[in-house]
Amino acid sequence: MNDNSKNNQVNIELTEETGQGTYANLAVITHSTSEFILDFVRIMPGLPKAKVQSRIILTPEHAKRLLMALQDNVAKYETMNGTIKISGNFKENPPIPMNFGGPAGEA
Repeated sequence: MNDNSKNNQVNIELTEETGQGTYANLAVITHSTSEFILDFVRIMPGLPKAKVQSRIILTPEHAKRLLMALQDNVAKYETMNGTIKISGNFKENPPIPMNFGGPAGEA
C-alpha cells in the first residue's frame, strides 16, 4: 500500500448500539434544490400513527452515490439469490397516501 492510499483511509466507528440497527419498513424521500431527505419509518399493523425512526439528510451528489451503491448491491444480491419480487404496481398504487407539503415522496 502506498503512502497516498494510507492518507485516504477513514476509520469508521460503529458503536454497539448503532450496530444493533433500527428497523424501518418504509422510506419517505423528499428533496429541495440543495438536499435529499430520507425518513425511515416503522409502520405497525393496527396503529394509526407511524414514527420516523431515523432521518438522513444528503447532498444531491451523495444521494446519487447512495443510489449507485444500492443498485450495485441489489444486483449482487440478485445474482446470488435470485430476483427480488415486488408485489403490486407501486408507481400506480402506492401502499399509503402521504403528503408532507413538499415534493412528492417515494419509497
